[in-house]
Amino acid sequence: MTRPVPPRFAVSGTVALLAVVLVSINLRPGASAIGPVLEEVRTSLGMGGGLAGLLTGLPGLCFALAGATAVRFARRVGTTGGIAIGLVAAAVGLLLRATTDSAAVFLVLSTLALAGMALGNVLVPAWIKRYGGTRQVRLATVYGTGLVVGGSLGSLLAAPMSTALGGVDLALGAWGLLLLPALALWGWLAFHERRNPAERLDDGLAPSGRVRSSPTAVAMAALFGIQSMHAYVQLGWLPQVYRDAGLSPNYAGTLQALLAATGIVGSLAMPTLIIRARTLSPYVVSFGVLLAAGYLGLLRAPATVPWLWALMLGVAGFAFPLAIALLPARTRHPEVTAQLSGFVQPVGYLAAAAGPVLVGLLHEATGGWTLVLVLLAATAVPFTWAGLRACRPVIVDDELVAKT
Repeated sequence: MTRPVPPRFAVSGTVALLAVVLVSINLRPGASAIGPVLEEVRTSLGMGGGLAGLLTGLPGLCFALAGATAVRFARRVGTTGGIAIGLVAAAVGLLLRATTDSAAVFLVLSTLALAGMALGNVLVPAWIKRYGGTRQVRLATVYGTGLVVGGSLGSLLAAPMSTALGGVDLALGAWGLLLLPALALWGWLAFHERRNPAERLDDGLAPSGRVRSSPTAVAMAALFGIQSMHAYVQLGWLPQVYRDAGLSPNYAGTLQALLAATGIVGSLAMPTLIIRARTLSPYVVSFGVLLAAGYLGLLRAPATVPWLWALMLGVAGFAFPLAIALLPARTRHPEVTAQLSGFVQPVGYLAAAAGPVLVGLLHEATGGWTLVLVLLAATAVPFTWAGLRACRPVIVDDELVAKT
């Protein structure tokens, strides 16, 4: 059995916990804050439906393309260094986009910020695998929870901050300030890691097979892709579905935040559940049923019990912390964890990036939400199949060894 070499650069439990908390809460607000104020952004920047769809699909596209380069980048600058550089890019992008009234510049700066977040998406699970030690489950739980909390805060506070600060531009740019404490800590960690040249992802002990040859990795990418597609469609368009049903912008943002906040429970539960549960199949099937039911509820009675549909979709979204927790749970070596994360997340986000764009175009073409919601409900079938396949108790390292 291949075992990783203990790292020479030690990170204390308190520092590791604080580092994971700070980075995780900063990897989503820059994306999730757009949805509740999308109409205001479109108006202030003069965006049409196509550009608005591109903006809502940009997180998935950036997470895919930038995330695909993260592992190679980390081999040159270190895992911690890669995360720190990503935080710099995210802070610069978010702060500067508050200063422009050009739609093109806004999209470029949003791309820079999201690309920085993409580095963290891929590298933090590998960092937890390398430096987490016996705290890996706890740190994975904190990481997944922080992602959901950050996403929830972005959704919940977007509209109120826009009103309080006197403009949607300042409200969106303010999230860059939240990045500064995380940047300071991760910059300090990166400096110390660089003083230990032995700290490399590739230490020669990981299996040499390509991750995409692993059936489990492919299933995880499919699960992550379908779930991410739903997450970013919901981030970008769910508030508009509610607003078109007659609800206020603040209420629509609150419902989206409820959906995201429901995932906190899943983020807390899923890492431990993966280790202790005999089988995850009943949970995966339940998520699929709730996914379909939530969209069909939005179709039939969006304003009658809107909180129920948001709650259903939120519980179905437990598949996201499940997929994140599977990355370290189904690997042994940090290099394999990084490769798996660098395959699953970019492939998944690439598939997800098309979702919000297609939803925007389809909504504009049909003038309503009926066909959109029916198609979204139908994806519960491949979602469930991929989840059942991905959750088998298989270690990806072993599948790579078997292929060589």
